[in-house]
Amino acid sequence: MATIPIGPIHPVLKEPLRIKLVLDGERPVDAEIEMGYVHRGIEKIMEGKHCHKGIYLAERVCGICSYVHTMTFAECIEHISKIEIPDKAKYLRVVTCELERIHSHLIASAVYNLSIEHETLAMWLLNVREIIMDLMEMITGNRVNMGYNVIGGVRRDINREMMNEIYKKLDIFEEELKNIIEVFETGPLIALRSKGIGILPYHEVMRTRAVGPVCRGSGLPESDWRLRHSTYQELKFKPVWREEGDNFARMMVRHEEVIESVRLIRKALELYEECSGDIRVKAEIKGGKGEWRNEAPRGEVTYRMEITDGGIIKRIMIRTPTVMNLEAYKYMLKTCPTVADAISAYTSIDPCVSCTERCIVAIKDGKEIPININLKF
Repeated sequence: MATIPIGPIHPVLKEPLRIKLVLDGERPVDAEIEMGYVHRGIEKIMEGKHCHKGIYLAERVCGICSYVHTMTFAECIEHISKIEIPDKAKYLRVVTCELERIHSHLIASAVYNLSIEHETLAMWLLNVREIIMDLMEMITGNRVNMGYNVIGGVRRDINREMMNEIYKKLDIFEEELKNIIEVFETGPLIALRSKGIGILPYHEVMRTRAVGPVCRGSGLPESDWRLRHSTYQELKFKPVWREEGDNFARMMVRHEEVIESVRLIRKALELYEECSGDIRVKAEIKGGKGEWRNEAPRGEVTYRMEITDGGIIKRIMIRTPTVMNLEAYKYMLKTCPTVADAISAYTSIDPCVSCTERCIVAIKDGKEIPININLKF
């Protein structure tokens, strides 16, 4: 047995993380994952601050899916305080959330294609993603940290001219994406490096608690939290899933989810046109404890918090999807014939390390010791 360290700084890693691959010959048999290079303590920084400041910090938990964090933060406060937001705001949140999902999935696919040396497809994906980034900038005013959600609704409305532009750009985007997906689906190099590689069977998903496209690529459509969201239920959302459980299935789930997101945006805009009134209400924040979950591009994201009357954050806990999917990665190694395949299996889970680093493990005399964080829900 030999051990190969990958990272914390490595060309295939978007963020710092160390993977110690255990090899039998050239075949990976196990991995030890070491984090802790980008822990920023955002939860602790939020404590004692007003939730209007907290929502800005929530947006900085992740640089790629920043929007869904502010949406989940706002909906958790609205749930605790029993604030009903206007219908217009509900549909605009769906539009922006799905635009973010599209751009995140396209980055994930581009990075995966780079890991299997298909640079042309990666460049095509990043190029078509620009159409979506332009739409996000037009609606919210920004491309990354959008600052669009507020407690009680959203910050800016859209007009007829903007809606026409969204419909027009989505038509162009959909046409270009079809060609890209066809190349991925039929490419012999992609099949050679993706099909039957990094398999996560259905019965092992339950052991690993994997979430998001990783879970749905192994046959669990009910893992999509959009099924439980009242606005998505109005839009008749149907989850995308596959049974193969390999790298190819995970990437195809993301591609097909992009198509479903385009449909959801069009449907949400149709319902938005039938609405009247404002895009937000004056929020009266009441004290209490609560929990809210949403489906981020990588899977389930959870916010648990306790606030005072008026909105001071007493305690907050954030759980992001990658922490569960990293555990699933160890099971995928059983069907990775080489180190190169272990790398592509890692990128197929679309890891986001910065937003994952939420926990601290204290070790004394070589043993883990419990940490009292005074979190009681």
